[in-house]
Amino acid sequence: MKRIDQKRIDETLALIKSSEKEGAGNERIKTIVNRLLEDLFNAMADLDITSEEMWKACDWLTQTGKNNEYGLVFAGLGIEKFMDVQMDWEDEQAGIENKTPRTIEGPLYVAGSPESTSYATLETEPEPNGERLFMSGVVRDEKGNPIPNAKVEIWHCNLKGLYSHFDSSQPEFNLRRAINVVEDGKYEFKSFVPVGYACPPNGSTDTLMQLLGRHGARPAHIHFFVTAPGYRKLTTQINIEGDPLTFDDFAFATRPELVPHIERISAEDAAKYGKDEAFAKINFDFNMVHEIANAAPGENHRSHATA
Repeated sequence: MKRIDQKRIDETLALIKSSEKEGAGNERIKTIVNRLLEDLFNAMADLDITSEEMWKACDWLTQTGKNNEYGLVFAGLGIEKFMDVQMDWEDEQAGIENKTPRTIEGPLYVAGSPESTSYATLETEPEPNGERLFMSGVVRDEKGNPIPNAKVEIWHCNLKGLYSHFDSSQPEFNLRRAINVVEDGKYEFKSFVPVGYACPPNGSTDTLMQLLGRHGARPAHIHFFVTAPGYRKLTTQINIEGDPLTFDDFAFATRPELVPHIERISAEDAAKYGKDEAFAKINFDFNMVHEIANAAPGENHRSHATA
């Protein structure tokens, strides 16, 4: 079919813009929406997108909102990844070098996790059949010095691939904790080696991934926020070494520097580490960067779930 002529597209855009009252509304929003509409109308013309297809898209968008899956869609389409790419570029322009890379937050953080000093047990409810994990390290600055008074927030899913708060069968804040470090900058937590998860079967994100010929699964990972007065917030996550999806993450979050070695300690050797059972061990330091005047913000103040 022949493409609709550009004159009709331009007339429609002009009509829409003419409805805006001068001096009213938000100029930034006007600019963004009008540009996106222009790109959409041209895509509809170039690809001959039909009205039937547009109404199916409208239905999908409506259902995605009802399912509360837009966070997953942002991750699965690479939108959240590109946000990180933009922020990395902004850091480079400001001369900021992040030794510990940022990567996506994902949609499943909950504010207000229980806090402790230097050490935390993440399980509120013991996970049966989990492989014990101890992860530890130091929060450091650009020169490798420990940062006192930093906070390390941690969250991950259970062995069913589900996160507390969003899974009502788990206690509130299960596998969610915040560790305040002291002068030595050291943190340690006890948990179990997590598994990956997949988008809700036949949900909006899963449906879209199937139509794109893709899967909607993530490798095993653990999320972190690291904050300290005078430093740029670090949003990151580590992957569990050896997971087959580590470099096939539907959310494009894997970075090689964030796949630390995992060491298995036998029950016979556990006592050497002051433990009473076999366990997996990860050592990982977080390196933070001092806040820099006039640099682009290192965080986005997105809305979060609260208990």
